[in-house]
Amino acid sequence: MSRELTRDERRDIRKLVVGLCANYDAGYCLCLPLDCPCYMLGKWWTGCVCRYFAADTLLQASITNETPDSLRLCAVCGREFIPEGKEVYCSGRCAEAARRKRQREYMRKRRVRR
Repeated sequence: MSRELTRDERRDIRKLVVGLCANYDAGYCLCLPLDCPCYMLGKWWTGCVCRYFAADTLLQASITNETPDSLRLCAVCGREFIPEGKEVYCSGRCAEAARRKRQREYMRKRRVRR
């Protein structure tokens, strides 16, 4: 079942197409292989994706209504992300917050022992 794309998903698609798509000509605002306006820039609904469009995996999964097998929840903020290796946190900010929390707990226990 298709759904309407969110504003953030549309923004991410536009950013990827304009910034990274080798087939998008910014001067003419055209998709070079198709010789017409880029389909992905006018996309409002989930479903089929341009075969030249290479999105990040999480965005691709949300657009095509598929759930990747390796999707995890961040231990700090609870946001979904696709880990690279054994990652537990979605970003460096969350990893730093978890490290600070562990350090706080360690120091609290150490103070109690004295």
